[in-house]
Amino acid sequence: MKLRIVHLVAAALAVGAFFTLRGAPAKRPNVLFILTDDQRSDALGLAGNKHLKTPNMDRIGREGVYFKNAFCTTSLCSPSRASILSGVYAHTHGVVDNFTEYPANFRSFSMVLQGVGYDTGYIGKWHMGENNDEPRPGFNWFVTHKGQGKYFDTEFNFNGKKREVVKGYYTHAITNMAEEFITRQRRDQPWCLFLGHKASHSFYFPEPKYEKAFAGIRVPYPETAFMLDDKPAWIKDRLYTWHGIYGPLFEWRKKFPDDRPEAVKDFEAMTRAYWSTLLSVDDSVGRLYELLRQRGELDNTIIVFMGDNGLLNGEHGMVDKRTMHEASIRIPMLVRYPGLTVPAHPKVVDRQVLTIDMAPSLLELCGAGSLKGVHGRSWVKLVQRGDSSWRSSWFYHYNYEKQFPYTPNVRGVRTDSWKYIHYPHGDAKPDRHLAELYNVEFDPEERHNLIENPKYAGVVRDLQRELQKLMEATGLNAATEKMPLDEGIKKELPDAKIR
Repeated sequence: MKLRIVHLVAAALAVGAFFTLRGAPAKRPNVLFILTDDQRSDALGLAGNKHLKTPNMDRIGREGVYFKNAFCTTSLCSPSRASILSGVYAHTHGVVDNFTEYPANFRSFSMVLQGVGYDTGYIGKWHMGENNDEPRPGFNWFVTHKGQGKYFDTEFNFNGKKREVVKGYYTHAITNMAEEFITRQRRDQPWCLFLGHKASHSFYFPEPKYEKAFAGIRVPYPETAFMLDDKPAWIKDRLYTWHGIYGPLFEWRKKFPDDRPEAVKDFEAMTRAYWSTLLSVDDSVGRLYELLRQRGELDNTIIVFMGDNGLLNGEHGMVDKRTMHEASIRIPMLVRYPGLTVPAHPKVVDRQVLTIDMAPSLLELCGAGSLKGVHGRSWVKLVQRGDSSWRSSWFYHYNYEKQFPYTPNVRGVRTDSWKYIHYPHGDAKPDRHLAELYNVEFDPEERHNLIENPKYAGVVRDLQRELQKLMEATGLNAATEKMPLDEGIKKELPDAKIR
């Protein structure tokens, strides 16, 4: 009986969260959404990184929620960003590569918030539509740039009214702009600011004060880089390419390919620079946290800190992302909001949450209605009370890119314990690449590909059926799926303009 009363009280509080005792609407929470680029899930002090200390990022999780098993549904910048905004998979919003615009009339959580009175802003790297820096729907204030932007002295387009080179380091430039947006004069209007960092995307250029922050730290190639005997041949073919550990390493290696053991020095230099860019982001998070505290807005602001996709840093002999291996799909995700969980009682969520869950979750927390037809789910109940119906499986989707021909088409399914990946050729014929099967519960580093072990044939069949079921639930089947032709792993470097 007591348990039932507790549940009824919780439900009443949820329904009445945005109303005072007299029935008048209460102030909706602000939203500060901080998005990093290519930040690995373990590039975070809270995740146990031995070298990289991120006290300000960590504080978001230590005073809120740390989603320990967060994943992207496509490990590529533009598709993932579109899924965060829309709550749907890439094949539905249509941004399946880094060169496609977010559809102008396709709904996003920012459009919904704007529609219920939020002052919405976007500042920083947008990266959907390579050569377009004009304002996008859903935002009252929009500051971005073309392409990837630069770590130093980027030219920004300010709300479609002027373009100006902002001198200095990118991270601090957009943080200055964010502070200006947050302190804009508003009466009681809530605001939502989306802050898109360039860091930690290649090429990695730290600000001067952090250039030698990790000097002398040894960074060997991961052990799995040399455990390729049971892996598909395309992974071995990738070793000497733009996305392999013996390739140019985003120009940190000047003479390539180079598979000599001593060439690891270039890998070390690249990794140290990668970590160093995140130190500046941590400073930025600290500045914005303190600003909110000083303004008395901290506890009425939902602070989201997350990455758009993961990053391979030598695992299986690869760099970059795109594949369905753990380092590529895992992302950091932290949320601080006392209306979700009080700072004195932070939570760690172990269940699998996805990029597509962010839009419905934020809209529920803001009491702002919902988006129709989303593939994701709100994790508010999961965080606050637990959710026995929460997903135990999801599917991954990536299409071969002619501009970056180093990864095949990828379709796969991940459960709490297993992962099955296969690589369709795009011509409706049987796969030409070896598939992969991992028991991620006991082999999280994916050392042992079990696909050819007859002992697990039944597991493979079950996962194949689950993959088909999950894809069909989002409208993907043999008749509707559009997939490019896999033209194979190529050795040529990508066009310098799109790196």
